[in-house]
Amino acid sequence: MALTYSPITSDWPCQVKTPGSFDWERSAVKWLRELVPTRYASYPVLLKHPVLLARHAQIQVQHEIRVARTALQTARAELPALGLHEGVIEHTIKLYAAEVMQLQHIARSIRAVTQALVDHNTARN
Repeated sequence: MALTYSPITSDWPCQVKTPGSFDWERSAVKWLRELVPTRYASYPVLLKHPVLLARHAQIQVQHEIRVARTALQTARAELPALGLHEGVIEHTIKLYAAEVMQLQHIARSIRAVTQALVDHNTARN
């Protein structure tokens, strides 16, 4: 029994169709556009070249991970000075920790989609 290569992993976003299926690249672009600031999502060069859009989405999410980690690492020291109660601070810390995990998952998803886009472009050329 021969195994067929599939880029689909547990990190593959459910919003993106399977590579090679009808309109899969369009579904990837739609998903990636949701991950970048609106002004970037409308730049023609990013829409014409989905790999560029994926690259920018990866950079954007990496920046968001750094922001969430900083917020997490400084919360216990800085939030009491803002007059927040301990319960709110603990809830906020849990929120930031969950956000870091979610963003890391999104980053892995972007990498999977990027690789599929690169493979698709290579096959077309």
